[in-house]
Amino acid sequence: MKQDVCEQVEETNRSEDDKMQLKRTIGYFEGVSFIIGTIVGAGIFVSPTGVLKYSLLNVGVALIIWAVCGVISLMGALCYAELGTSLPFSGGEYSHIKRALGSPLAFIFMWTAMFNKPASNAARALLFAEYATQPFYGECPAPELLKKCLALAVLWFLGILNGRSVKMAAWVQTVFTILKMMALSVISLGGIVLLIRGRKENTARFENVFSSEIPDAAQIAEAFFQGLYAYGGWWSLNYMAEEIKNPSRNIPLTVMTAVPAVTVFYLLVNVSYLTVLTPKEVVSSVAVAVTWADRVIPSVAWMIPASVAVSIFGALNSSMFTLGRLSYAGSQSGHLPSIISMLNIWYWTPAPAMIFSTVIASIFIIPSDLIALTNYFGFSVWLMIGLTCASLIVLRYREPNLHRPYKVCLPVAFGMVGISLFLVLAPVVWSPKMQYVYALLFMLAGLLFYLPFVHWKIHFEFVDKITCYLQLLLEVSPANDKSD
Repeated sequence: MKQDVCEQVEETNRSEDDKMQLKRTIGYFEGVSFIIGTIVGAGIFVSPTGVLKYSLLNVGVALIIWAVCGVISLMGALCYAELGTSLPFSGGEYSHIKRALGSPLAFIFMWTAMFNKPASNAARALLFAEYATQPFYGECPAPELLKKCLALAVLWFLGILNGRSVKMAAWVQTVFTILKMMALSVISLGGIVLLIRGRKENTARFENVFSSEIPDAAQIAEAFFQGLYAYGGWWSLNYMAEEIKNPSRNIPLTVMTAVPAVTVFYLLVNVSYLTVLTPKEVVSSVAVAVTWADRVIPSVAWMIPASVAVSIFGALNSSMFTLGRLSYAGSQSGHLPSIISMLNIWYWTPAPAMIFSTVIASIFIIPSDLIALTNYFGFSVWLMIGLTCASLIVLRYREPNLHRPYKVCLPVAFGMVGISLFLVLAPVVWSPKMQYVYALLFMLAGLLFYLPFVHWKIHFEFVDKITCYLQLLLEVSPANDKSD
């Protein structure tokens, strides 16, 4: 009886609109906000020390590495722009790997991402809670229970917001991106003003920028790891390609605006830090931006901790948005329960996908020690980036007639595959640990679920009953096929 009711609800919804799909509501400006908001988190405010540390405090080498990391990120983003314009579907790397390299590899990516990305969101939520509560406790540490409760509240607030309205989520992202860029602008302009004044103590670090010891190859590689981690998130736009207005134009244009803008700001902010602080002070500071503000603008130094909280909140909102689209795409392909691919009949949003991803992130917050495990999955990020860029190359030769509004130069794609391969193998070769083996085994363990439930299509009737109840409860309906 319940199944009949579900079918009647579905037919009614389809009769109202023949195309139950995600709507294209994200324009150029919102896309830029999502990319910048994902890349710029707390790191540039708190501890942009990794690059300088592994550059052996050599200012010239450190700034070159920041710039080259920006170029590498732009190369990757341009490869993704071709895939996003030729295959404008939700899911990002998952959808591209599935199309070019097959369903098993796509499932392994999703299986790994369902562990790695929610843990990252949980870490962001806890860091936000740390910065939001600490001012009320002075020098004493804030209670762990309070921070976890606030982190859960923020996760669910953003989960509900993203599940209810794409436009509202995009508006929040735009506002918080503007606020964080205003904070970075204050730091950047402060450094420029001090340099123009030309005081010896401010310009001393830039007179002989390469005078310090030159790092060796292993140290330079580690510095690149730190820099590329700070640029993480340039791939976020492809997760929402299905919702971008005029993707053929806006995806490449957005990428070419956002990534260079972040690169310029990262360089200016680092120059500003080094104008005020010595390299040793930058490396030893717990929160570099706070130390900088105490010396340059002590009367309003409180703005920096507030800016860190704002930056984390914006990055978390963007990450929640993209993770929901990954779950949605995986469900549409049959790799997750079908209820996750359904859209709310009133708001046309993937509400079940947002609930699903928020629940997983919430689980990581409760025993927060689990978050530490994700440190050993860093190589998996670059493994999937390499596979995605390899997908571009495969599709160029296998589907030469595929409509490509934007095409990147193939040497750029081959270069990204080579860089990704290096970044995957380097930590395993230079500092081998059993944890990397465990992480790889966890990734491969996804096949234990893929084979019975996807390949052999084992199905249980009680799942249909649960799906029907949830469909009625959440007021959701299956989305139309993308090819309709």
